[in-house]
Amino acid sequence: MKRDILICILLTLITCGLYSIYWFIVITDETNSLAGEPDTSGIMALILTIITCGLYGIFWAYKRGEKIDIAKQKRNIPAGNSGILYLILYLISRIVTLALLQHEVNTLVKV
Repeated sequence: MKRDILICILLTLITCGLYSIYWFIVITDETNSLAGEPDTSGIMALILTIITCGLYGIFWAYKRGEKIDIAKQKRNIPAGNSGILYLILYLISRIVTLALLQHEVNTLVKV
């Protein structure tokens, strides 16, 4: 689903991060859907991230990059190794990672 990234960031800030939990869940489900290769659902990814004190989130970021690459390849769009990019970004800023993932989802939904 296409979302306005600025609105998502503002909602995350206004709700003191609560919106980012929802955003995390839907981005997970949407990237799975776009890639056509579902694995861990958004809810399960959130639970695993909480249980592992955030360590699963690092793996999650890498897998989202892979899902974006798969979705691009299925649409004949050149894809690189986005997994590494999202892993590094996740370590720096989770909100930037979500924003960039949303940008990719918005782009892929148009195609």
